[in-house]
Amino acid sequence: MKLSLGFSPCPNDTFIFDALVNGKIDTEGYEFETVLEDVETLNKWALTGRLALSKISYGVLPLLLDTYDLLDAGGALGKGVGPLLIARPGDKTPDPAQGRVAIPGRHTTAHLLFSLAYPEAHNKEFMVFSGIEEAVLNGRVDCGVIIHENRFTYQQKGLVKLMDLGNFWEQQTNCPIPLGGIVIRKDLGEDQAAKINALIRKSVEFAFGNYPDLPDYTRQHAQEMNENVMRQHIDLYVNDYSLSLGDDGKAAIRTLLDTYERIHA
Repeated sequence: MKLSLGFSPCPNDTFIFDALVNGKIDTEGYEFETVLEDVETLNKWALTGRLALSKISYGVLPLLLDTYDLLDAGGALGKGVGPLLIARPGDKTPDPAQGRVAIPGRHTTAHLLFSLAYPEAHNKEFMVFSGIEEAVLNGRVDCGVIIHENRFTYQQKGLVKLMDLGNFWEQQTNCPIPLGGIVIRKDLGEDQAAKINALIRKSVEFAFGNYPDLPDYTRQHAQEMNENVMRQHIDLYVNDYSLSLGDDGKAAIRTLLDTYERIHA
């Protein structure tokens, strides 16, 4: 059986899915037609049901509950892993509630967490995550919300942190930060979902079992990233929650769904 599968080219996703999509584990008759895209593109596709399986931001999950089921394995949650709000250095610190703010996509968890911290902010510019540092540097925006590998590079570019939005979430909720999860279309049924979930978990276990070796697949898709940054990325975003959400992971997702409802009430 062939299924479409979308995830990002970021090291955490290619690390997780390498064994599954490159024949390093027994896929039990499943074949995967993979599409690697920015997560906000995947979020938009999920809203139309385009792919059978997809990585998505938890920020878009509330809009998918009628068409997709969330899988237990393959996601990204944790503490100390959230998006950061950054700006150019200077004597005057920009006010995110009043200034222009770059956001890595309308449906991202980063946008939800920013909205939790700054509910009065409305001057937002949505763009691909990889362009946000440059937009802040050249003055197109006053500050920006960064995710992925930009957590490890913004200081090298002379930018400063205004707020750790993930830390704000943790203080407000006492929950780990739900960043991204894996969803499967409901029309595939519960049995298929359980089988796919087990395969993703095996893929994660394979990756952990061979770490610290980096798969060629991860190196191939990492964008302008040195090996140290790749490893930082994997160490931060791939953890026990990637094997299984567990009770606290599920509680964090329920809290996120409740937060979404409150913000959009």
